[in-house]
Amino acid sequence: MIKLKIKSGDIVRVIAGDHKGSEGKIVRVLREKNKAIVEGVNMVSKHTKPSAKNPQGGIVKKEAPIHVSNLSLIDPKSKDTTKVGFKQEGDKKVRFSKKSNQVL
Repeated sequence: MIKLKIKSGDIVRVIAGDHKGSEGKIVRVLREKNKAIVEGVNMVSKHTKPSAKNPQGGIVKKEAPIHVSNLSLIDPKSKDTTKVGFKQEGDKKVRFSKKSNQVL
């Protein structure tokens, strides 16, 4: 497993693959698989049978996971992609944007 520098709630941009250039908020991070689910990006169609929960059945759109190497964090100050670093502030370890040197 690699060290993940993104977490739920971050705004990211897809930098590779079919959805390159798309932006969204991270809904969930799958640490075991090194993947993340981004809101509104990488939508797939899932065919469902009618059930008690969904009596209509049919085709449901949902987000599929994207590998974290294809995601880049967006700097809140410059609204451009940035790398993430870690530094000590007092006794806490915090993430910061390497472009604007702002704590995330």
